[in-house]
Amino acid sequence: MFELKPLSPDAVPAALAKAEHYRLLNEPEEAESICIDILEVDPEHQQALINLLLARTDQFQEGSPSLLKQAREVLPRLKREYDRAYYGGLICERQAKTLLRRRGTRSGFVAYEWFQYALEQYELAIASRPTDAGDATLRWNACVRMIERHPHCAPEPEERAELGLE
Repeated sequence: MFELKPLSPDAVPAALAKAEHYRLLNEPEEAESICIDILEVDPEHQQALINLLLARTDQFQEGSPSLLKQAREVLPRLKREYDRAYYGGLICERQAKTLLRRRGTRSGFVAYEWFQYALEQYELAIASRPTDAGDATLRWNACVRMIERHPHCAPEPEERAELGLE
């Protein structure tokens, strides 16, 4: 078996730029790998943690369901309350969009629930945001518009009592 080689601490800034570049090139697995290497050198590197989380959510559409859990596992490692809420909302929003694209029998109902979770997290982020941060507000509005645009993205109707046949 091959052994992984450690990244030099001096290489972290360039590696972080490469991770961001690979995300822009729609190569999230490469970005994820680079972030893991950075975190081996500096386990608390906040931007590497954020990029790791984003790279994992970039893979929701094609990836394994375990990526949702793996993305969520990054949240407690983020130091700022705002970041935990904002990126928690982003995870939920991206999961909702993935479900909408799949168009399964109940996908609209389940996507709606995920959008609700996202809105709750964005609400927390808005309450704890730094004065110059409007991202959570923009994401909130995008979620609301997405729900409005997709009529099948709605709350599940309450179950109706079945009528007995005589």
